[in-house]
Amino acid sequence: LHDALPILGMEDKKAIIENSDGTVNQIEILTYLKSTDGLKNYVVYHANETQGLEEDHIIYISKLALVGNRLQLIEIEDNAEWLEVQSLLKPIANNK
Repeated sequence: LHDALPILGMEDKKAIIENSDGTVNQIEILTYLKSTDGLKNYVVYHANETQGLEEDHIIYISKLALVGNRLQLIEIEDNAEWLEVQSLLKPIANNK
């Protein structure tokens, strides 16, 4: 999937997503992750939403799947999968 992203217009780290209710949002992609077995892809992004006094961006992580010719962001619901995503994020967090 990562190789397909530039073809799909996501090389500039911005993408337009269509929500299930038909509304659209622009997101900024912060990074991509690949599962240790290489079978799953994840995207870390924000949608320009902020919270708190310092207006920190709200960060989202979703599974990225190619369905037909469209990329879909899928909610991570499995606890074991969340643990794997956290382990994928640790090297990134430790480098900053």
